[in-house]
Amino acid sequence: MKTITIEGQLRTEHGKSATRQLRSQELVPGVIYGGAQEINFSAPAKAFKPLVYTPNFQIAEVSVDGKTYRCILKDLQFHKVSDELIHVDLLELVEDKKVIAAIPLKYTGVAAGVKAGGRMVPKMKTLKVKTYPKYLKEQIEVGVDHLEIGDNLRVQDVKEDNYEVLNSPRIPIVSVVTTRALRQEEASATPAKAAAPKK
Repeated sequence: MKTITIEGQLRTEHGKSATRQLRSQELVPGVIYGGAQEINFSAPAKAFKPLVYTPNFQIAEVSVDGKTYRCILKDLQFHKVSDELIHVDLLELVEDKKVIAAIPLKYTGVAAGVKAGGRMVPKMKTLKVKTYPKYLKEQIEVGVDHLEIGDNLRVQDVKEDNYEVLNSPRIPIVSVVTTRALRQEEASATPAKAAAPKK
């Protein structure tokens, strides 16, 4: 799994003025929780970009005060006006503690319904799972070869070892629908009924 390295520094001062000072230096405050203790730190805004501006699931290795923490991204805050990143929450990975993470879905194969002229419509991009850190991975692969036009694949259809899926089981994650072109083709193939003769 891809890992992003972030060099941070401990934050000793808190409050609005300290936060403003950090942002004036293009630093973003953050917190690492979930481990033995909560770590308040800051790091350059550009160091967070590969972690924040991507659809990929990644691990962040954050070095603070001589120690390295393996983390996953949990929450972000952006400035309401400028849209700049203003705070990051990270969850430390502890081997014997389960974590909740959003793992991207990757659809593999070509649906039978697509081959027949339909269109595949993904409804969900990620699944929320609970698992141990050692089982975390970049994506969950879901085969769609068997899907015909009108079929849905639901959360309950995804079978993944070592994962407890937290989404509602009945929610569709991908559907195969009829395209407009196929509907028109079917309509033109249906012979029009002959007009009834007038009496």
